[in-house]
Amino acid sequence: MRTTATLLVLTALLSSACTALPEQRADKGDPPPPPTTTSSTVTLPPRPQEVPLDAVDPCAVLNADQLTQLGLDSKPTAYVEPSFGNARACTIRGLRGGNVARLALVTASGVDVWLSDNAQVDAQVGVVSGFPAVTVRTPGMEQLCNVEIDVAEGQFLDVMFRDGGNSTPTQQDHLCLGATRVAEAALAGLLHTR
Repeated sequence: MRTTATLLVLTALLSSACTALPEQRADKGDPPPPPTTTSSTVTLPPRPQEVPLDAVDPCAVLNADQLTQLGLDSKPTAYVEPSFGNARACTIRGLRGGNVARLALVTASGVDVWLSDNAQVDAQVGVVSGFPAVTVRTPGMEQLCNVEIDVAEGQFLDVMFRDGGNSTPTQQDHLCLGATRVAEAALAGLLHTR
């Protein structure tokens, strides 16, 4: 019986010796440090060249043939997009197809803004005509899709393609394909003017 009691006491002592003690801090008034969180870092492929957007007219990026091929048959309308740092923008409606394209020439930030945890979007990195691109789907906004093309340091071409109020809503996958087609044409237009 004495041997059993001794073994129990030894087991308890060994167990407590192996238990981690709370971290001792010199100043007990400080709160514990916040837990560290990691976020995945997505690396964009290199861009083949710089295509600055500073002196570009957004409504002149797509020529008449490109607009016809894309089914964008209304008159392009220029405006300033405040949500992109007052980027010069252009919107073009497809009267027969019912969809709308918007080009915004963003010079206030780089395309990596879409890869931040703060963006709160579904962003998928890819390539459009050799340039790094990000396809952006915003939760709760299934009626549109954006393709962002990294054209220069601290600048990107934003292409938004949205349902223009069709009686049968256009599926978001189709809108993303439309945004990619417009982005390819817009990039070709930008490169042609160089």
